Amino acid sequence: MRTDFIFDILKNRHNQLVELVAQCPEDKRNLVPEGFKNSIHWHIGHVLAVTEFHVFDLSEFAPNKRLPASYQYFFAYGTKPEDWQGELPAWDVLIEQLRKQPNEIRELLEGKLDIPVKENFLKAETYGELIVSTVLHAAEHIGFVSAMLKALK
Repeated sequence: MRTDFIFDILKNRHNQLVELVAQCPEDKRNLVPEGFKNSIHWHIGHVLAVTEFHVFDLSEFAPNKRLPASYQYFFAYGTKPEDWQGELPAWDVLIEQLRKQPNEIRELLEGKLDIPVKENFLKAETYGELIVSTVLHAAEHIGFVSAMLKALK
């Protein structure tokens, strides 16, 4: 597996999401447009939380989680803003974490992309495949955010 390619597309998708959400006016970050289930704020946190789950939680090399446990409450699969209670992680914090996460993943898994992973719901066989699944997941949410920005105009 080509290491630089895998890590570069992960970083590129995260950066693409950061650039895209920068277009969202502050007063619309937590709105849920008609026809959608979540806000743009949710999508940012969701990509972070799911990437952490896919890569760090399924990795034997990760010493511990890097994101607060509350991210699972706010942003895990099946969550939605209407159910939120408590202090939502700040937009700027999420953006900074999106920028850092690909580098943390690279530090953790550099040279390990071809190592087999434990059985998982993604059916990934190697760490490289886990990363590819997160790239595909992020791309899906980039599409949602792009559509949401148009709907919010």
